[in-house]
Amino acid sequence: MDIFEKISQHDFEQVVFCHDASTGLKAIIAIHDTTLGPALGGTRMWTYSSNEEALKEVLHLARSMTYKSAAAGLDLGGGKGLIIGDPLTKKSEALFRSYGRFVETLKGRYITAKDMGIDEKDLSTMAKETPWVIGGTSSMGGGIKPSPFTANGVWRGIRAAAKVALGADSLQGLTVAVQGLGEVGLYLSERLINDGARVIATDINQDKIQEARKKVDLEIVEPEEIYSIDSDIFAPCAVSGAVNQETLPLLKCKVVAGGANNVLADEELAQKLLDCGILHAPDYIINAGGLISVELSRRGLGENAILSKIEEIEVRLQDIFKRSREENIPAHILADRYAEERIKEVAGLSSFFLPS
Repeated sequence: MDIFEKISQHDFEQVVFCHDASTGLKAIIAIHDTTLGPALGGTRMWTYSSNEEALKEVLHLARSMTYKSAAAGLDLGGGKGLIIGDPLTKKSEALFRSYGRFVETLKGRYITAKDMGIDEKDLSTMAKETPWVIGGTSSMGGGIKPSPFTANGVWRGIRAAAKVALGADSLQGLTVAVQGLGEVGLYLSERLINDGARVIATDINQDKIQEARKKVDLEIVEPEEIYSIDSDIFAPCAVSGAVNQETLPLLKCKVVAGGANNVLADEELAQKLLDCGILHAPDYIINAGGLISVELSRRGLGENAILSKIEEIEVRLQDIFKRSREENIPAHILADRYAEERIKEVAGLSSFFLPS
């Protein structure tokens, strides 16, 4: 498929390909929609089997950010950045400063933050070249750490799902299979265990497993075993596409609800989950806590305001789940409608003003 066909399928406004031979930078910045405000979305650093795979990923993630912001009631559009490369071996100050200069060329149409493979130090390096960075030591948002807030929203979403799918008023005694023990997965595991849940977890990184074992009492399985665990809830908190044609038949849970983006490898799997009696929490609804924390912090609001806004995730998901059951419609379709309706309401009003 031609690249312009790809970006026109979902009305992308702008896709920027960034290349700097001197630093080895190869990156893509995708701006999906700025109807509600500037496009905010993290930059991730990862390796891909092809440039086409990387483009597909960043487009999917950018569009999800539009829906995430809209559904969360934030005055933001959707965008995403992606640096192609191994985050364990390819990082350098020159590379991140080069990327920061590309972000600066967009003059606030895209605001970046932390994502997979990127840490606060990397963001601080980008911020030497552009003010449009949240996190690190930049002036926008300071040192806000979104991962605990993302985990808080996922925890609330899991509670909503457990109530609808399992009739459970608490997580006491439930088994949750957590895929990925990065910051979100670890914070989530701690919260679940504190609520009395049994957590069975996995990660491809042994260092993360050892760190998790020092902090929480959880059971560890091999990465390929996590899908077939006899659990109440499967919580993917790692890479995209955790539920796909190969893994779906292995699932023995009643709920799929986690912190990962783009949990479903393709949209038709949502109906298949519904047909199997598995409740699926749309990822951009349940994992919006981090985005909420970043945006409210950028606007000068504190932790109490952030947590109050994140509480809405639980209520919103309860409504979506209820309608999904009543209408026999996958939850993600109802979530899309919710977000699209808000965007349409604002479309046609005066354009947003970039902060000075």
